[in-house]
Amino acid sequence: MDITNSSIDGGRAFDWGRTSEDYARFRDIYPEEFYQRIADKGLCVRGQYVLDIGTGTGVLPRNMYRYGARWLGTDISENQIAQAQRLSREAGMDIEYKALPAEKLDSLGGGFDVITACQCYWYFDHRTTAPLFAGLLKEGGRLVFLLMNWLPCEDEIALASEKLVLKYNPDWTGCGETFHPLALPEEYLSYFDAEESGEYRLPVRFTRESWNGRIKACRGIGASSLSEEEKAAWEREHSEMLSKYPEQFDIAHFAAYVILKKK
Repeated sequence: MDITNSSIDGGRAFDWGRTSEDYARFRDIYPEEFYQRIADKGLCVRGQYVLDIGTGTGVLPRNMYRYGARWLGTDISENQIAQAQRLSREAGMDIEYKALPAEKLDSLGGGFDVITACQCYWYFDHRTTAPLFAGLLKEGGRLVFLLMNWLPCEDEIALASEKLVLKYNPDWTGCGETFHPLALPEEYLSYFDAEESGEYRLPVRFTRESWNGRIKACRGIGASSLSEEEKAAWEREHSEMLSKYPEQFDIAHFAAYVILKKK
């Protein structure tokens, strides 16, 4: 399903379903610290019913399954949901998934203790989702926005990879990140109180193959509307660039979060 947004990639269409197989292989990269910080705040743990919106291939539910919460993951892409179901099934995890856009989750009813949205909230129509999410939560329920991005301003390899993506897709807006707080859309403040926020640095270890896969599975390449020939040409050039670096390396990242409590 093609998605277009005038404020993202110059309005160029993208579809996460185009890159679901690479997404499943290469984007399950969050370090243990990322998940432990969530659990340490009493979120997504035993006794809670958690809705993960924009779940992709189920990265958050699958990695936090061991903390004991009951999970439902939703995503706009049927291909992403199919990969999430496969990976969960192969791991013996009882996680429910549904292919639904964030703006059409009213059919779920409600009763959630926590809603999470990791690496996806900027795609939402916040005027629609702010009251919708509040309605899906129990009284006092939490809405958690999360992100983790690499830092090209601090990392030579990340910067070189971004430049190569921009060579093939100059409209890509997923570049140039700096260390910063998560920007909370103001629409949510009518329905939620901001309870806590923070940001922290963390390195992520890659091999040349896994970093190539991580970039290939980004919106600027794999999910984009570039032709298959353009994507193949990008990958050849990116692999050649990475051959100049060690087989394993750390890429500088930062994570940020905002925890909101239903009014």
